[in-house]
Amino acid sequence: MASLSTAEPSTPDAGATGPTGYAARPRLRARGLAHSLVDDFGARIRDGALRPGDKLPTESEIMQAFGVSRTVVREALSKLQASGLVETHHGVGTFVLQPRAGGVFRLDPGEIATSVDVLAVLELRISLETESAGLAASRHTEEQLLAMRQALDDFERNVEAAGDTVAPDFRFHLQIAQATGNPYFADIMSHLGTTIIPRTRISAIRNLEGGAYLSRVNREHEEIYAAIARRDPESARAAMRIHLTNSRERLRVAQEAAQRADAAASSAARPAG
Repeated sequence: MASLSTAEPSTPDAGATGPTGYAARPRLRARGLAHSLVDDFGARIRDGALRPGDKLPTESEIMQAFGVSRTVVREALSKLQASGLVETHHGVGTFVLQPRAGGVFRLDPGEIATSVDVLAVLELRISLETESAGLAASRHTEEQLLAMRQALDDFERNVEAAGDTVAPDFRFHLQIAQATGNPYFADIMSHLGTTIIPRTRISAIRNLEGGAYLSRVNREHEEIYAAIARRDPESARAAMRIHLTNSRERLRVAQEAAQRADAAASSAARPAG
């Protein structure tokens, strides 16, 4: 497991170690806590201090070492996952990934308006589907679980065959909503339809189909399914939140990059003087 030791002085007794055995970190400022954690771990990964396959410390160990809350740690890990730096397997841990060429997908400036709407839908989905997954873990029938499994199998087959992945993707999420036993969850999902899947509306994401992007989506789906199958509501909620938060974070980063590119282009086109 990776160490959190650092040369920075801690307060008040530099070099003191806590029960986890890691050197104590100075408490981060109240502002930008998650961002500071992302910067810290991101730098360690880029510098080679954390190598592909290395396991990160547990949430509790990071909380103690950095003096932050569990919410902050989870937000930071979601951002690291969305950036393709790490991957979390529930019940096992978070591991550093091999660096991927190309990084986050690029959003065309012309799609900024659409991306704003897609981000809003993702925020709704995080609230709705996180609880939906937890309820499904408690209430699903064997028939509903089989329908989820069939949707994931269709998704995987279509990734390999470069076929349609949107329909089985939506079917998987709809089956989870139906497995809550509360018809209103399924009604909302059915009303939203396949437009809840970001790649149906943003060409930059569609262009990633068939590559690492869809394989990663598939792994995240499998984490959700596994938690529901073993009737573990908290893990199901966590897996769904990670899945949707990753999508939101990838899109947010691409959106900010597109906005900067658009602003730079507008500035360059403006006549001097």
